[in-house]
Amino acid sequence: MDITKLTEEPLMSKLNRYLAAICLLTLTLMGGMACTKKEANTDSEQTLSSGLKSDSNGLSVAKATIKTVHGNIVFKFYPNKAPNTVNRIVELIKTGFYDGLIFHRVVPNFVAQGGDPTGTGTGGSGKKLKAEFNDIQHIRGTVAMARASEPDSADSQFYIALTTLPHLDGNYTVFGQVVEGLDLLDKIQKDDKMLNVVVEE
Repeated sequence: MDITKLTEEPLMSKLNRYLAAICLLTLTLMGGMACTKKEANTDSEQTLSSGLKSDSNGLSVAKATIKTVHGNIVFKFYPNKAPNTVNRIVELIKTGFYDGLIFHRVVPNFVAQGGDPTGTGTGGSGKKLKAEFNDIQHIRGTVAMARASEPDSADSQFYIALTTLPHLDGNYTVFGQVVEGLDLLDKIQKDDKMLNVVVEE
């Protein structure tokens, strides 16, 4: 039996245990910091990405009003479900982009669609949006982004659901809900103008 090995093993064993303890302690501390950091980021992302305060239903306190010849249609946003879309729509509204545009597509018991500056259904603002599909169901008054077959092809065109449309759920970015003027939705005709669209925060 080699005496050198007997004295080296306990020393190496102690050293290994010591290193393992240091590694475990380091990982524990880093893991705790990572969790704390992640939670902090989540909170700040919610604050920064939405930019709008929301109520207990997830709807924004801010609202958009579409003034038409039939009266005002008012909708609120879902800033926590589609933050980038909400930010872009609010930006377009504030620049007057939608003022004077028409509802170029109106299909009874389906949708009223507008937001195309060409009035043909093929135009937009020139800035595509990444899809933010979510779990909000299409009910009467749901406001969502129109798009081509590609998920990330939405731009400035949006539609208002005129009835419940479950087959659209999860396939389009829902970003708002009509809260006033639901009775006016059936009065919208093809080529009716959005006289003015404003956001009240």
